[in-house]
Amino acid sequence: MEGRKNLVPKTVNGDAGYVLEDVPHLTDYISGLTAYPNPLQDNPSYSVVKQYFVNDDDSVAQKIVVHKNSPRGTHFRRAGPRKKVYFESDEVHACIVTCGGLCPGLNTVIREIVCGLYYMYGVNKILGIEGGYRGFYSRNTIPLTPKVVNDIHKRGGTILGTSRGGHDTLKIVDSIQDRGINQVYIIGGDGTQKGASVIFEEIRRRGLKVAVAGIPKTIDNDILVIDKSFGFDTAVEEAQRAINAAHVEAESIENGVGLVKLMGRHSGFIAMYATLASRDVDCCLIPELPFYLEGPGGLFEFMEKRLKENGHMVVVIAEGAGQELLSDSMRATVQQDASGNKLLQDVGFWISHRIKDHFSKRKKMAINLKYIDPTYMIRAVPSNASDNVYCTLLAHSAIHGAMAGYTGFTVGPVNGRHAYIPFHRIIERQNKVVITDRMWARLLSSTNQPSFLSRKDVTENRIKDEPQTPLLDGEYPVGNKPLRKET
Repeated sequence: MEGRKNLVPKTVNGDAGYVLEDVPHLTDYISGLTAYPNPLQDNPSYSVVKQYFVNDDDSVAQKIVVHKNSPRGTHFRRAGPRKKVYFESDEVHACIVTCGGLCPGLNTVIREIVCGLYYMYGVNKILGIEGGYRGFYSRNTIPLTPKVVNDIHKRGGTILGTSRGGHDTLKIVDSIQDRGINQVYIIGGDGTQKGASVIFEEIRRRGLKVAVAGIPKTIDNDILVIDKSFGFDTAVEEAQRAINAAHVEAESIENGVGLVKLMGRHSGFIAMYATLASRDVDCCLIPELPFYLEGPGGLFEFMEKRLKENGHMVVVIAEGAGQELLSDSMRATVQQDASGNKLLQDVGFWISHRIKDHFSKRKKMAINLKYIDPTYMIRAVPSNASDNVYCTLLAHSAIHGAMAGYTGFTVGPVNGRHAYIPFHRIIERQNKVVITDRMWARLLSSTNQPSFLSRKDVTENRIKDEPQTPLLDGEYPVGNKPLRKET
């Protein structure tokens, strides 16, 4: 294919340790593309904007807290409209697909992509792909217009439907090519973004003028680099209702225990933030924090103490917490969903029985435990005001990037500024709560729960989680500081 180059992750190195982790552009592998003036300059809605366009050299720093002599570090290309675009408005044939589990804000993102393309760039050929990635080759589509999507942000779920896994990359790209689609907007979590990366690579291999833009979606807030994912604020807010109900139940009866299970397969952000926001929670258990039930400093001892002090308590547990404690019989058959994710056992159901058993049989202490599992209710609600605004910004950033010819990227805020991030950066690993961070310390201070960590555990986690100072010859690490060996 003419103009095609061997594409590798793009980096630009500058002075003082500046590194730009750039995203691909259509001109990287297609030569002779025509650039056009951005139609936004003639859009009356944007005539009040002081600076129409983002400077091509603008970048966003991944790390903003630095020492005076430290390198400037990693940056990403700033999101926003450019002076030149690589698609004419009547040439664009866009499609939108949603994949993975439900999340508040999916419909808002769909709406704002459609309305943004239509009202900002004059695009009127937009398809919705039904049923996730499989919809590309099962021929299920919905024509999308501003009228069709006008009020969908008031509903939970996704009007396009969704599915997990099971997609054929070659069939998807065949469908994109056959339909004449040249902008693909993919909304989904890390598994979906991995799929988007593979789709982009096949499109690039064929030399197609097709921009692929990802919009990261995970209610658990476990995607790297970006400040937070859409739907997270709504999830935390909705979790408050369940925690409040558990608190009312618990304090209304002698030795009442309210147990609330929240989402968080591998990352406990929802549980942590909901606990901090509530102030009614006595103990929060998350996947990042190994805990134990019996013995000095264990959960049962803490519960006994708190019940004697207050007569009631509330426990919040993330769905991925304590999986290693489940009995062998419950973990005997490890199953996976269509995306290859391990299906978790119901730790809330299991721990509620362990708590009841402990107090009734061993302590001869009657408790009244109420177990609340609001997980599917939380993910099915419409997004709140904060997430609606955030979804709008994400959608517009994706549109501006695709119109400007960028491709193979995902969008999101980095230190408060929206940026274009290479796929490989957000799918490296999952974002997790750092249990040696101040935010977790604030939670421990709020709940007065045990940390469940020994001094050795704290040191090991601090070494693992914090960036290391480079060692010189003859030095060895203690914490995250290098010390000289004795001579």
